[in-house]
Amino acid sequence: MSNIKIGLGQLLVEGGEPDRNLERAYELIKEAKTNGCHIILLPETMDFGWTHPSALHESEPIPGKYSNLLCNWAKEQSIYICAGLTERLDNKNYNSAIFINPQGEIMLKYSKINLLEVEFPFYEVGQKLEVIKTEFGLIGVNICADNYLDGITTGHALARMGAQLILSPSSWTVDYSVNEEINNPYNEKWVKPYNILAKTYQISVVGTTSVGYIVGGPYEGKKMVGCSLAVDPKGIVAQGDFNEFASELITININLINRSQKGTQIGKMLLTKGFSFEYNT
Repeated sequence: MSNIKIGLGQLLVEGGEPDRNLERAYELIKEAKTNGCHIILLPETMDFGWTHPSALHESEPIPGKYSNLLCNWAKEQSIYICAGLTERLDNKNYNSAIFINPQGEIMLKYSKINLLEVEFPFYEVGQKLEVIKTEFGLIGVNICADNYLDGITTGHALARMGAQLILSPSSWTVDYSVNEEINNPYNEKWVKPYNILAKTYQISVVGTTSVGYIVGGPYEGKKMVGCSLAVDPKGIVAQGDFNEFASELITININLINRSQKGTQIGKMLLTKGFSFEYNT
């Protein structure tokens, strides 16, 4: 078992303002380091904002302008950074995430697979999943709706590949009329699938989401309200405040459990937990 401290950088993201967003991200990175975090997890498409039209023409490659900044800051602060960026590749955009080591090297790059229909005009579908070995254990990365119940197969695949921790940059949104007095809108949408993965495979799943109002694009007028989430096999470890106005850092300690099962051993374990591998045709 390995203990790891993670900072959930619940970042204020302004649509179409990558420089301002990155400035705020840098402050959270420094705060995470000051608080002794080994990793800081930042939101999905934290450069231009999720589905902001400006990214169609102004996005950068990876490596590129914005990923290079994050790499420099990871090295400067000697901290792992996982963050979502809009990636330009072969004249197409991808909703991507990178995992950077404290030496400033990109160890993993992943592009979102379970895109929402409203994302189709903005991003292409990702084509691969992988996990990366660190001194803490095996870490996998997915993005936001990859953890929907209809997309949870990505989490199952990462767990099958040996992931002890799944990091998920996210951008959770609600209608502008939803407020903190209403029951948590994310229980079924996020808490349930995170718990399924965590309890089934004895892993931890951590998602950080942005805050702020969405301007431009198909979700204009909706708001990102935080509620970033960390779950381990016992349940919720931490949950960010309902907050659409300001950046904040939530710090958590998580124990990564050694997992010896692999391949068909995992299949046998799933059968004991009631999973069925029979499909109607």
